Amino acid sequence: MRKRTFLKNLLALGVTATPGTNSFGQLLSSVEHVPASQLASDEDFWAGIRAGYRLKPDYINLENGYYCFAPQETLENFIGHVRDVNYQGSWYMRTLRKKNKDATAARLAALAGCSPEEVVITRNTTESLGLVITGIHWKEGDEAVMAEQDYGAMLNQFKLAEKRYGVVNKIVSVPNHPKSDEEIVEIYAKVITPKTRLLMVSHIINITGQILPVRKICDMAHGKGVPVLVDGAHAFGHFQFNIPDLDCDYYGSSLHKWLSTPLGAGLLYVKKGNVENIWPLFAEGKKEPNDIHSLNHIGTHPVHTDLAINNAIDYQNAIGGKRKEERLRYLQTYWTSKVRDIPGVIVNTPKDPTRHCGIGNVGIEGMKPHDFAKTLMAKYKIFTVAIDGSNVHGCRISPNVYTTLNELDVLVGACVELAKG
Repeated sequence: MRKRTFLKNLLALGVTATPGTNSFGQLLSSVEHVPASQLASDEDFWAGIRAGYRLKPDYINLENGYYCFAPQETLENFIGHVRDVNYQGSWYMRTLRKKNKDATAARLAALAGCSPEEVVITRNTTESLGLVITGIHWKEGDEAVMAEQDYGAMLNQFKLAEKRYGVVNKIVSVPNHPKSDEEIVEIYAKVITPKTRLLMVSHIINITGQILPVRKICDMAHGKGVPVLVDGAHAFGHFQFNIPDLDCDYYGSSLHKWLSTPLGAGLLYVKKGNVENIWPLFAEGKKEPNDIHSLNHIGTHPVHTDLAINNAIDYQNAIGGKRKEERLRYLQTYWTSKVRDIPGVIVNTPKDPTRHCGIGNVGIEGMKPHDFAKTLMAKYKIFTVAIDGSNVHGCRISPNVYTTLNELDVLVGACVELAKG
């Protein structure tokens, strides 16, 4: 996106350019014709991007997987939206709220490559997927398929369905280093029976960063008459894809992760024709049977967050989704390639570049993940998160576009030192 278009979009949203916008536009213009793969290793360019973030100097933040906080560009616009909505009060809520939210959802749909009729804004992935899991017309004895590496909140949602409806949960385990896509597909295929009503799969496993062959899993499941729910919490805004290309039935994501919106924004995709298969969590007024908005009634909510999604999309488009993907994969490959062959270091993320992007996971032999994370913070000033379960024992490492190679070198040095005991 050219600087002029970027500023025009900001003004159309009723906000003014924040300090640094001119330099941001100039930075982007300077690399307009540089291939994304080449730009991934241009430290001067990414140092310019880093300048647009306010970063705590107390530690190196390698835990962006929970919440990719917004760059100043998005944050200042968000604060403006809070002020504006507060200024307009009920008038805004009764006259502009719905129109603006629908327009924002349409922009999300365009980013996802799907129809506006298939996307609504939620508050996070847990809400999006929970609406589907609890909304299925379950009967006692129906089966659901998922993996032990899936996000804990979603596994708990299926446990709730088990208690409430008598659903039988069939849990598989995905290997950290699969030999092929077919190996993964077969793991899911072998537990499907005529009683299977839903299969849930992670687009990218949150604890290891492994990207799964979702389209192949969907093709297999559909061949057996089973709909597929995809947990895309860490995929949307992280790497390039179109949801329809996955051919899944339902997809949920959190926008406060890799799209870097303010907290409290998510999306739910429901393929056309599938809405009527889901019972709404909250009652809505009369809607057409397959109107996705029937699943989206949550009452009064922080609409300024909805508005800020537009600014996050503008920022994402300005940098470029492909550039961002290439940079994140470059960062992850940079540090994992330096520690994979070190005795005592265990990398729980596949080496194949088609099976990962920005997230990685590393452990130290003989060291509990909690102790590893605690030591990284106390001794090396690296903030991350410990993962200890589901065949994954290590710390999740999730840098963002502002992360420098020098910061990752500190992580590499820590792994080398700790592996030596």
